[in-house]
Amino acid sequence: MLIAAILVLAAGTYAFRLSGVLLRDRLELSASLQRMLPMSAAALLAALAGTATLMAGSEFAGFARPAGVLAGALLAWRKAPFVLVVVAAAAVTALLRLAGIE
Repeated sequence: MLIAAILVLAAGTYAFRLSGVLLRDRLELSASLQRMLPMSAAALLAALAGTATLMAGSEFAGFARPAGVLAGALLAWRKAPFVLVVVAAAAVTALLRLAGIE
């Protein structure tokens, strides 16, 4: 049953992506909409990142996780290596939780 569900979802995903390629010439988008689509993708990604940062299920995640994300974001902004960004974010979160700050 699980394999069948995976195959159906895979086929649906493939069909959805293929329809975008096949119907591209049949759909006319206005110039303003074409300018806003990349911004909407960025806004959706920011909302997803904000939700994942601040929420754990339906509750507030506490202050340790947002502090770790902030530390990682600052290091990424300063163009630190990716491994350092991830390790520093995890370390800040872990140290704050070890100190009792959830």
